Amino acid sequence: MPASLSRRGLLRSGMAASVLVAVSACGGGSGGGSGGGSSGDKKITFAVANISLNFAVEMANGGRFAADDVGGIDLNVVGPATTDGPQEVQLFQNAIVRHNDGAVVENLAPDLFTRPYADAVARGIPIVALDTIALPGSNVNLYVGNDNYGLGVTLAEEAIKRLPSGASGTVVIGVPNPGVPVLDSRAKGIKDTFAAKLPNVRVLGPFQTYSDPGKSYNAWSSQVRSNPKALAFLGVGDADSYSLARLKRETKGSYLTAGFDLDAKTLEAVQDGTNFVTISPEHYFKGYIALRLLADAVKADKDLPEGWFAEPGLTVDSSNVAEIIKRQTSDTERRSWLKPHIEEVFADVTPYMKKMSEAR
Repeated sequence: MPASLSRRGLLRSGMAASVLVAVSACGGGSGGGSGGGSSGDKKITFAVANISLNFAVEMANGGRFAADDVGGIDLNVVGPATTDGPQEVQLFQNAIVRHNDGAVVENLAPDLFTRPYADAVARGIPIVALDTIALPGSNVNLYVGNDNYGLGVTLAEEAIKRLPSGASGTVVIGVPNPGVPVLDSRAKGIKDTFAAKLPNVRVLGPFQTYSDPGKSYNAWSSQVRSNPKALAFLGVGDADSYSLARLKRETKGSYLTAGFDLDAKTLEAVQDGTNFVTISPEHYFKGYIALRLLADAVKADKDLPEGWFAEPGLTVDSSNVAEIIKRQTSDTERRSWLKPHIEEVFADVTPYMKKMSEAR
């Protein structure tokens, strides 16, 4: 963060009061929801694209873990019930009226957040962009996210392992929200890898497959009917994984199916062999990292680090799915599993920091 935008000495007297509209993914309390902290706590906002899909809930709960770990944080988690960019912007703007010591924001509409981000930063509110890169003009200088192109490469490589050498045919790619850079990067990673390693495979798409579960199933159903001889159907989002698993069971398909994230239905599909793999961007850990970096800076009255914190993902297949299912059974299990990883990362974050311009 430039010296002119440092937290030190900044005043927020120009912030007008408004009604706080907060939708919490879980219950209240310090580090848990809305307004449960003591008067001395740092008040931080954590905004997500929705409070119903696995990826967003995981990030929010990871943020709660970090708030509890650091202590002295009154964390307010907000987000619409379903993905709705304009509504999330409004919830974010309302929330930072009171929880204005800092904010972590995950969204699927970065263009809508450019001005709200810039306005918040101008008022002295440090912002961490989570999972979706902030666009130029936002003045947000810290991004916590994956190498999404690399995750797409990984999914393609896992599919290629399971196809015959020199295979030919078609592979269909789906993207829930076209235009969201992180999702588009995953799709590009898939396409580029097939082009390089199986050039006789024709990659179709990416087609819009939606993040709403009902719309996702319908979109994939259309693709399966239109491409009955496809080698594989690969999605880059949350609902893609379990929509494809459901369709493969219903159609008794021999094609490969896989996607992203750790929804319980997705893990079940990997465990029973319906989906050959799922790629986890480790949303819980990302949520922890983003909130921890912000909380540490706010409590010490220091500037945020600048750049891209590149959080590695995790490939979940038959070799480790039982371990991850156990991890996902409760927040206690997640926290216990992550503790050694947290200690390793925060002993020195330098190896994970890259230039913002390199984020993809």
